[in-house]
Amino acid sequence: MEKVTAKKHLGQHFLKDESIAKDIADTLNLEGYDDVLEIGPGMGVLTKYLLDKPVNTYVIEIDTESVTYLDQNYPKLKDRIISKDFLKYNINDIFEGKQFAIIGNFPYNISTQIVFRTLEYRDQIPEFAGMFQKEVAQRICEKKGTKAYGILSVLVQAFYDAEYLFTVDENVFIPPPKVKSGVLRLRRKKDYSLPCGEKLFFTVVKTAFQQRRKTLRNSLKTLNLSDSLREDEIFNLRPEQLNVEQFIALTQKIEADGV
Repeated sequence: MEKVTAKKHLGQHFLKDESIAKDIADTLNLEGYDDVLEIGPGMGVLTKYLLDKPVNTYVIEIDTESVTYLDQNYPKLKDRIISKDFLKYNINDIFEGKQFAIIGNFPYNISTQIVFRTLEYRDQIPEFAGMFQKEVAQRICEKKGTKAYGILSVLVQAFYDAEYLFTVDENVFIPPPKVKSGVLRLRRKKDYSLPCGEKLFFTVVKTAFQQRRKTLRNSLKTLNLSDSLREDEIFNLRPEQLNVEQFIALTQKIEADGV
């Protein structure tokens, strides 16, 4: 098999620039884990650089044509190719509770879902790096006070330090996407436990940003907060005006209110 055909329904855009592939592989610091999982390796342009590193590289790929190509061209991946959907697969069938990093040139149509899935496994994922649509990568790394700052920004940055690394042009892909791409890196915080109820924190953040133009007093009405709590001055703010620590403090106030 000479090459794999990019499939639109899988959001495949194969990176052809070797130097960018190497740069993405080099974003990992390889500390605190022995295993790396690459999502959506395609024809392995990034994989080959990961295989040169002192870690165990696994790949997960839903496209059977890509799986066949990788099997034929990367003998080092023997028994480390997972022909599954990352969003549905129980990753501990492979890692059994161990620490591992995630990396990839992520399919744009499921990239945010990959991030949310990663948050579910955050106890095992100290590092995450990869390529997204530029606007999505910027949104994940954005700070408070902008239109791009939102649910994804707050939930990721509650547990990880997020860094936007570099922008990638459209013409280095086959086929070229219609948008630029951005590479980011997430490194898990030393203390990433929340001093408030995790489920409530997620609910507060998501509910607040669903009506982001309104003040928190109005956007959080559905949480049935007491009148006295709603008089707190934090409720005069709109969600994009709160940083992660303020969202945690807000959740603590709501917990104390009996929600």
